[in-house]
Formats: sequence, C-alpha cells, structure tokens
Amino acid sequence: MKIAVVTGTSTGIGFETSLHLARNGYHVFAGMRNTQKAQALIDAANSESLPVEIVEMDVTNSDSLKAAFETIHSKGAVSLLVNNAGIGGASPLELTPEEEHRQIFETNYFGTIACIQAVLPSMRESGKGDIVNISSIVGIMATPNQLAYSASKWAVECATETLAHEVYRFGVRLFCVEPGVVATNIFDNSADKTRYDKTSPYQPIMRRNGKLYAAGFKAPALPQQVADTILTAITQEQYQFRWPVGVDADGICSGRPKISAEEWIQMGGDLTDDEYNERFKQYFNIQL
Repeated sequence: MKIAVVTGTSTGIGFETSLHLARNGYHVFAGMRNTQKAQALIDAANSESLPVEIVEMDVTNSDSLKAAFETIHSKGAVSLLVNNAGIGGASPLELTPEEEHRQIFETNYFGTIACIQAVLPSMRESGKGDIVNISSIVGIMATPNQLAYSASKWAVECATETLAHEVYRFGVRLFCVEPGVVATNIFDNSADKTRYDKTSPYQPIMRRNGKLYAAGFKAPALPQQVADTILTAITQEQYQFRWPVGVDADGICSGRPKISAEEWIQMGGDLTDDEYNERFKQYFNIQL
C-alpha cells in the first residue's frame, strides 16, 4: 500500500482528502498541529475501516516536523505529499502587523517547503513521487486587501513550478491545486487576521474584497471536490500542472492572464460599484 502524507487535516480539505486517498489505495498519515481535534477524523476513518493514522505535525516547528517524518519514514517511503496546512487573513498592507505577515508566510510557504524537503530525497532516489501543493486563486490574481495571504500563495505557485522543473528528470511530479472559495473553516480560523473598518480610507477595497468572497459563497466548492481533484491530478495519464477548483476559480484562472497588469491595477481606482462590477464580470465572468 502506498503512503500519503496530508497536512492540515483536522477539518475541511485536509480532512476530506485524507479519507478520499485512504479509500483509493493509500495508507494516510494525517498531520495536524493540535491532535486534540483528531477525533472526528478518527471516527470517520474507523467507520469505514480506512488506513488513516493521525500524526502530530506543526509545519512551522522543525522539531515537530522531524519527529513526525521519522515516524512516517519508519513505516516506508512516502509516495504522495499533500501540502494543505494554511492560514488566511484580510487587511491592507498598511494595517497588517509584520508579525502577522511573517506568520502567514511561515505556515503557507515555509511550512510547505519544509515538508517537501522532508520527502524529496527519498522520492528522487526512488525515481517516483507526487507532491500536491494547495494554492489558491489568490496565487493567480494579486488580491487587494489580502496582500500577505496572496503573496504567500504566489510564492507557493512559483516554488512549485520551479521545483517541478528541477525534479522532472527524477520522476517526481508536482501539482498546484487552486481552489476558489471553499466551504471550510478557514474564514473563521482567520477572523483575528481580518479587518473591516468603515472609517478607513481603505474601506472600498475591504468591501470589494468581501463582495468577491460573498459571490464565491453563492456556489462554493466543497472540500470533497478538492479531494477529488487531487486524486484525478495524480492518477490521470497525461500530466497537468495546474488544477483550478470551483466556478470562481475557473473564471479567475482563465481571465487573469488575458488582461494586463495595468488593467487589473486600475480597477483600484475611484470606480462606482456598477463600473467595478461590470469590469469584474467582463474579465472573470463573476457577478459581484
């Protein structure tokens, strides 16, 4: 049985991905920072007699990662790594504390890199292995009011594509999965990093960022769809690097490359709501 490691598995995408992979031939090590939240996943796996093992794993802590991967490697070589652990946030740069900015990068970017470095040598030596990084539509479109989160996902996109080139000759494949709005707890979990102030000069940007997510929540992707996409990506015969998930993801991932940086930046001007919404619909086929 092949071994898969999934990070950030207490809820949402990581939770569903762990179960889905276990149903499809993987022995899954489900990493989570707080194992006190593991019972729901344990119960779900046990109800189907699925091979899911919980492993304590804080992707921002080198000692935690070392202990986790020592346990995993003692059971065999890792065939699949899914980097899902991540945190969000929504505020303009001027209002984002440096510590918070760094925390987002420590989890979303450096945590991803650390997990890759833990499995890459054995994958390279064996000549096979799959690494799936959960990015976001904000890794495709520089998203105002989410500079730290967006920049962290851009960094993940760049690192994933760069590494895909570096290790292609060794039979190791990398994939970027790019969900839009997904019905998970990430917004509740990032509430302390989300700011909305009606008196702020950035209020129009804050409000429009909120409208983007409100539009996404009208037809959100489900965590199960992301899990399905991951399995499809790694099992289909023809290699494909990028995988959008969701109606809003399709619109942004197809529309953003068709407009210039200047056209996107100028949408930050003093537009009426009707003008802004009309351009957003034109560019991305999303009705705000």
